[in-house]
Amino acid sequence: MAEPTAAAAKVASIFVYPIKSCRGISVSQAPVTPTGFRWDRQWLIVNSEGRAYTQRVEPRLALIQVELPNEAFSEGWEPNQGSYLVVKASGMNPLKVPLSKPSQTADGVSVWEWEGSAFDEGYEASKWFSSYLGKESRLVRFNEVSESRAVDPDYAPGHKVMFSDGYPFLLVSQGSFDALNNLLKEPVPINRFRPNILVDGCEPFSEDLWKEIKINKLTFSGVKLCSRCKVPTINQETAVASTEPIDLLKKFRSSAVLRPRGKTQATKVYFGQNMVCTTDAVNQQGKGGKMVKVGDPVYIHKKIPSTTYAAA
Repeated sequence: MAEPTAAAAKVASIFVYPIKSCRGISVSQAPVTPTGFRWDRQWLIVNSEGRAYTQRVEPRLALIQVELPNEAFSEGWEPNQGSYLVVKASGMNPLKVPLSKPSQTADGVSVWEWEGSAFDEGYEASKWFSSYLGKESRLVRFNEVSESRAVDPDYAPGHKVMFSDGYPFLLVSQGSFDALNNLLKEPVPINRFRPNILVDGCEPFSEDLWKEIKINKLTFSGVKLCSRCKVPTINQETAVASTEPIDLLKKFRSSAVLRPRGKTQATKVYFGQNMVCTTDAVNQQGKGGKMVKVGDPVYIHKKIPSTTYAAA
């Protein structure tokens, strides 16, 4: 298929969230893998029974900062013995987690519908998170060699994630974000929505219609409008929840409004587009090696006529 002559938008920001529900990292580029950007949601904090902690029940996770080496987002980079994931929070000493794979494993790890085994990051990490949360906790890492977690086959059969809620990539446009903030009495920052890719230069909510796009010769398919939980109501600087922006989104971004012909789920609201990468080289290679960079143009190859026809 011929490349569209004009870009519909450009990549404005890229965000990676190494530990599920903790703060993200804004980067200038990121390698693309079948399960999302490299390092995204590779780690998970679990309770004594192996169940995932998220901001929905532990909003203080929003205050945990995560750092990776700058070179971790370079093409083909591999960690050495001196490479660490660094975890920080107020009142806590920094925790250094080696990026080399741990030898311990934890069975019975579960996140939403999935249960399996994962690497266990050991005693020091367990002590750190247990102290911070005030309850027994462990830090685990997805084991992509022995485990597989499938995306909902009704929307993206054959695709996989690590510890993401449901899909490898979440794309949001600056236009949509600005349109929302223009209606809010108190604007919110983009970190409330935890996107992976923020694009700019397109009309508000145009990403709703994007069925297939290309970024740096990589093909991404829009597979499902992103239904929003309570996390966007949690202030990521204070961990205090309110009712906005979800209350406002209910008025103009509910299923009943966007998809009047569809199966109405009136209580659900949507913001952003869930995506998978369908480029064969990425899915065969596994580790990535293809990059998305800030400033990359976004080309639309296929789109639907209206949100009435959007998967949600």
